[in-house]
This record gives sequence, C-alpha cells and structure tokens, in this order.
Amino acid sequence: MTLLSYILVYRRFLLVVFSLLFLLPLPLIFHTKEAECAYVLFVVAIFWITEALPLSVTALLPGLMFPMFGIMPSTQVASAYFRDFHLLLIGVICLATSIEKWNLHKRIALRMVMMVGVNPAWLTLGFMSSTAFLSMWLSNTSTAAMVMPIVEAVAQQIISAEAEAEATQMTYFNESSNHGLEVDETATGQENKIEKMKPVPSNDAEKISSKMEMEKNSVTGARYRSKKDHMMCKLMCLSITYASTIGGLTTTTGTSTNLIFTEHFNTRYPNCRCINFGSWFMLSFPITILLLLLSWIWLQWLFLGFNVKEMFNCGKTKTIKEKACAEVIRKEYQKLGPMRYQEIVTLILFIVMALLWFSRDPGFVSGWSALFSEYPGFATDSTVALLIGLLFFLIPAKILNKTTPTGETVAFDYSAMITWKEFQSFMPWDIAILVGGGFALADGCEVSGLSRWIGNKLSPLGSLPVWLIILISSLMVTSLTEVASNPATITIMFPILAPLAEAIHVNPLHILLPSTLCTSFAFLLPVSNPPNAIVFSYGHLKVTDMVKAGLGINILGVAVVMLGMFTWIEPMFDLYNYPSWAPTVGNETMP
Repeated sequence: MTLLSYILVYRRFLLVVFSLLFLLPLPLIFHTKEAECAYVLFVVAIFWITEALPLSVTALLPGLMFPMFGIMPSTQVASAYFRDFHLLLIGVICLATSIEKWNLHKRIALRMVMMVGVNPAWLTLGFMSSTAFLSMWLSNTSTAAMVMPIVEAVAQQIISAEAEAEATQMTYFNESSNHGLEVDETATGQENKIEKMKPVPSNDAEKISSKMEMEKNSVTGARYRSKKDHMMCKLMCLSITYASTIGGLTTTTGTSTNLIFTEHFNTRYPNCRCINFGSWFMLSFPITILLLLLSWIWLQWLFLGFNVKEMFNCGKTKTIKEKACAEVIRKEYQKLGPMRYQEIVTLILFIVMALLWFSRDPGFVSGWSALFSEYPGFATDSTVALLIGLLFFLIPAKILNKTTPTGETVAFDYSAMITWKEFQSFMPWDIAILVGGGFALADGCEVSGLSRWIGNKLSPLGSLPVWLIILISSLMVTSLTEVASNPATITIMFPILAPLAEAIHVNPLHILLPSTLCTSFAFLLPVSNPPNAIVFSYGHLKVTDMVKAGLGINILGVAVVMLGMFTWIEPMFDLYNYPSWAPTVGNETMP
C-alpha cells in the first residue's frame, strides 16, 4: 500500500490525533481556564463536524477533559448528562413507540391523503400535510421511513396504470383502423387499401411509441414511461423529506434540535419561563404552514409545473392515473381494518398529552400549573410526558391466555400497550448522550468564563442593525448544519450566540429563536440529515436534484423565519426590549 492509501485508511485516527496536538498550544501558552475550555470546545466541535468519532462518543469528552483541566469536578460534569430534557424525551418516546407499534401513524397518514383527493398536485400536498403532522410528534427519521413505502407504492401504481391506459388506447386504435380498412377494401379495391394503410402508423402510432420509451433507473432498476413520470417520483420523494423536517419545527418535541434549545435556554435563563410547549407552538405553527405551502409550490413548479387551472378544475372527470392512485390508497387503508382498541387508547393518550402541554401555562390565561402555586416552576412539560408515558406501561393492551392440563383456556396475565424492550428499541440513547455532552460543554463555558469572554469579543457587532445580525447568524447556522448534524450544530452555536446577544444588549430570543429554527434547514445533501438519506436511497434522485431543490427551500425557510421574527413573534416576547431575566454583561476580558 502507498502512503496515500494508508492515510485514507487511517484518516479518522489521524484527524483525532492531529486535532488534539495542533490545538494543544492554546492551553499551554495562555494557562487560563478560558483557554483550556476553548481547547475542549474546539476539539469537540471538530469531532462533531467531521464525525471522526461517533457523535455520542465525542459528547463524553467534556466528562473526561474538564476534570483533567480543573474546570469542573467529575461529579458536577456527570450531573449535566441527565437533565429535565431526558425525562421529556423518555415520555415522548413512549408515545412514539405505541403509535408505531399499533400502526396509528399509518392510519393517520392514509386518512389525511384520502381527504385531499387524488389530483397529483393535491396528492402531493396531502402527503406533505400528513407527513408534517406526524413529524410534530414522531422523529423526523421515523416519519420519513414510514411514509416513503406508501409513496413509492402509489408512484409505481400511477406509472403502471398509465401504461395500461395507453395499451388500451392502442388496442382501440388498431381495431378502429382495421374496421376502416375493411370498408375501404370493399368500396375502392386493393389500391385504395394500400393508400389508406400508409398514414395510419406514421402519425399516432409513432407518438404512442415515443411515449412508451422507458427510462431506466440505474439504482433501483425501476423504469419510467416518460420524463414526466421520473419528475413525479422526484417530486414525491423530496416532498416527504422536506415535510418531515418542516413538521418537526412545530413543537418542542418534534425534533431533537428544539428540545436541546429549550433545555439550554431554560437552564441559562431560569427566570424567563417563556418557552414551553404552548408558546413554541404559537410562534412556530405559522412558520410551518407558510413554509409547507411555499415548499409545495416550489417543488411543484420545479418538477411538474404549477398549472393552477388544472388544479382547480373541480368538475373535471378523474383520469385513469387519479383513479389508480385513489385505489392504491383505499386498498392500503382497508388493509388496516377497523380501528382497534389499542389504536383508540393510543389516540386518547396522545390527545390528552397535547392538551396538558397546551394548558399547563398558556400565558394569556392561568393554566393547570396554577393549582400548584406553592411550587412554581416545579411541574414542566416533562412532568406531563412522564405521566402519559408511564400509562403506556400500565394500561392493558390484550389478555394473555394459557391452556391448562385439562385443556381449558384461562387468562393468566395481560400485556401492556408497550414493553420495556420495545421502548428501548425506539429510545435514541445516542441523542440522549449527545445532548448531555452539550449541557456539560455549556456548563464548562460558564464556569470557566469563556462565555463572558466570547460575549465581550463579539460586542462590536452591536453596531450592526439587529436584522442583519439575525440574518448573518441564521445563514451561518443554515450553512453549518448542512455538513454537521442538527443536534451538534445547535449545541456548538448556543454557547456562542447567547453571549453575543447579551454583549450587544439584544433580547437573547431575538437571535436564538431564528438560529434554532434554521438549524433544522438541512435540505441540500443526502447526508445532511437522516430523512434526506432515506428518500435518496430509493434511487429516484441525484445529488444535483437535492441541491437544486434544497437551495430554494433553504432561502424560503430563512425568509419565512425572518418574516415571523419581525411580525407575530415580536409582540409575543417583546423582543425589542432587553429583558430583566437576561444578565448584563460586564467588561471582563480574557487574560
């Protein structure tokens, strides 16, 4: 093997070693806690961005390096790895486990698609709406993985139905031609027969044969009847991955990015008490709706064209394609059978959890948390999540029977809605550790004084207009999240952006909210997030397709977030005034 081959084979090992050695002069030369913490921060950030080590393994480095540098004792660092966030995550995963176990997610998706109709444009919007709704409560990855097989089945059925329709038309055309030939033969004889035969195949038959040319997909082996069919497959794939990401913006539990921000924010600003499930939903729901509609229009125009007249022609008879599509969805829904007891229980608990989240502390009226006025702030969204989550382990799902030696069947036990083994298979322990590492890193930045130092160094940015600072930070985060994981991006950027807001005396929410939302805008590459990779694996897309479509969605996303920050979100949190719950940064500088 050549030297270059060895370097390629051991590239991750070499990256880890050289990163540690290259940055080592930082703590050795300055000998300050700020410099030592910066060394840990840079090392962790490089490993997260490059994934030289697994993300969760990199997240354990603060637990090793902070005690070694004397920044925080090991017991204090360890306590950061399990916070209120983890209790909330456990409750949400219990709900997600039951939803997927009993196929409630598939029933919801198919029912919503059946409601919007079978016109291709409306069908795409139906899939996007159902995917976005599911993604509010399930992980983006699970949602995309669940919906894509349904979309693929519908797309293939549409293609085969059109092929059958054209075959039928060709048969009818040939029969009509033969009938005309017999008439000509009787009336004018053999010469006229030959003349009549010549123009028939040269026009319509050639058109049909050109339409029937098949374009082969080199990845899946699937064949498209025409370029339009290929474009339709691309459109439906991209609509699913983008909708699963956009839907996750809506709730604090919709994606790990929102959960990480909420926990970091409430930990750094405990006196704020302004970010909870209800307030987040109110600020993000309009963004989700606007971005979902704009994405639908953009993708429709980019791949199939946006024919408004055809879309709203309500009296038009359904085409064979639309009938075939409706039949596929109907059959898939019929396979589920009538709604079972387990699905009903899951749906009820799902609704109860959402209502308790919304009504805990809605802000404009007193919520049920006021019943515990002696302990303000004790009950959080994680309290609700744990309550409902524990019920899934308690409520009976079905009775277990056994046969006695006499041949009699008797009940001896019952199985709950979910089991611990099923919960473990759904629980993203890697995300839990990753988030814990982020909390430990944030605590180290505070204890060492690195956060204050960063804030002071960034204070000259206060001379820029606020909208420009928000735009720069949003674009920076959007760019970074294309090459790094979303949780890693928000974990790296929060300790930088929060001190920046405090240093320039701007409401932290004014910078942190748009940056957090833009962290989810990983639309460009298959490796940017798991939903992108899932739809890319079906073989209908090229990287250039994702870049072309994703760039437009990224621009639309940043624009919608900016619009929201200066319209309906501003009065919700009084963003133009520096709040009393945020600290006032002094003039400390790094030695």
